[in-house]
Amino acid sequence: MTFARTIAITKRIVKQILLDHRSLAMIFAAPLVVMSLVGASFNKNPQLLNFVAPALICTFVLFFTFILTGISFLRERALGTLDRLLTTPVSRADIMFGYSISFFFFAFIQSNIILFFTIFILDISYQGEIWHMFIVVILMAIVAVNLGVFISTFAKNEFQVIQFIPLLLAPQIFLSGVIQPVQNLPNLLQNISKVLPLTYGVEGLRLIMIDGSNLSGVSSQIFALVIFASIFVILATLTIKR
Repeated sequence: MTFARTIAITKRIVKQILLDHRSLAMIFAAPLVVMSLVGASFNKNPQLLNFVAPALICTFVLFFTFILTGISFLRERALGTLDRLLTTPVSRADIMFGYSISFFFFAFIQSNIILFFTIFILDISYQGEIWHMFIVVILMAIVAVNLGVFISTFAKNEFQVIQFIPLLLAPQIFLSGVIQPVQNLPNLLQNISKVLPLTYGVEGLRLIMIDGSNLSGVSSQIFALVIFASIFVILATLTIKR
């Protein structure tokens, strides 16, 4: 992998998205609208919001980042940009990391909007350090970026990317402790939850925000998210063919 080539690809994609004013507006506006609705929905029950906030933060980070990354990468393929890059001397790793870094730039913005809007605007109660929450949320975004790139390689149009949502994201909502604790699920479903990245994001953020844990207290969850991110980036790289 050549660092200069990776940075060149990253700059081009970031510039391209910045010039797309509609997409840029959605990147900023969508999380604000959704989290505002969350706040309005739980306005009369702030204690319940305090409990579900960590799960909602991780879920929306995964959802928004997956949509942003999957559709953006598919658009690159549809326009033939990826094919042209593959005819140049750049390696698959250059391409993969260039796209991942550029998409992560915008996922970073969205994730911070979700996290800090929830903390400061919705004014939830929390126990742990904000920067510890930030680490978990950013790792969740990295996982979602690499998952979005990987899955988009199997889609031929934007509609097919959307179809992956009920297949990949909906089960995680039901099995990752978002709606009810994983311990309350049947044994088979508990075992399935162990291979879902959202499980570890929700666990880690809840331990920090509700129990006041530090990073050492969520080290296993952080390690799991790093493993998931690594697996998805490797799989995505392998699926990019010349």
